[in-house]
Amino acid sequence: MSKFAVEWLNHARSVLDEIESTQLKNIEEAAMIMANSIEKRRWVHTFGCGHSTIPVEEMYPRIGGFVGFHPMIELPLSFFTHIHGDMGVHQFLFLERVEGYGREILKSYNLHSEDTMWLFSHSGINNVIIDVALRAKELGLGLVVCGSEKAFTGKKSRHSSGIKLFEIADVVIDSCVPAVDATVQLNRHFDRVGPVSTMAFTSMVWMVITTVAGILEERGVKLYIHPSHNVPGDETAHERLTDALNEYKRRIAGV
Repeated sequence: MSKFAVEWLNHARSVLDEIESTQLKNIEEAAMIMANSIEKRRWVHTFGCGHSTIPVEEMYPRIGGFVGFHPMIELPLSFFTHIHGDMGVHQFLFLERVEGYGREILKSYNLHSEDTMWLFSHSGINNVIIDVALRAKELGLGLVVCGSEKAFTGKKSRHSSGIKLFEIADVVIDSCVPAVDATVQLNRHFDRVGPVSTMAFTSMVWMVITTVAGILEERGVKLYIHPSHNVPGDETAHERLTDALNEYKRRIAGV
């Protein structure tokens, strides 16, 4: 049965190889937009729906992450592990397709034209994420989108505008994931198992963020990095972590 494990791993490697061979220029462009925002002590706001909230949660707060990335997590669009009952899968599938919801979400935040909005969506066709993108562009934010752009070429948007998320972005980083997402075909089932979009998203997150860090360091910008606070002998780790959290608190005031 280990053949299935190896098959998934091979698909995952193939996706990462394609990201490396086709997306480095886009990663560099996206990182430059984000670095410009962070250098001005502004924000890179990060948002996704469903499992596309996982890369948002992965990047900050996180050991090896740094201040400048602002996670926006809308609980009904992310916490559906109850499966049934309150905040279950049925509610989530309905809500992510409700046009206007994304605009209401953004009313709770102070967005600035020098900020960047970084969005994650596998398909780029659902209403909430498109609402958020359209509003961000109206307010003059830079817009970076990660998703499977090539795989969804020709697929129709669910938004009344007819626009897909990838058509709005200043920079698209293609996750290079097939539209079906799951990659391993079993012997006696129609549906595949083993999705790779989350693996692609989290890999892209750190490819982008490490590039942002390099750009800012070259510009002489101090980074407030979250240290590994579990390493024996590092006597100042907690102090550095406190400094980073205090800097985040200073910057987030009013957001």
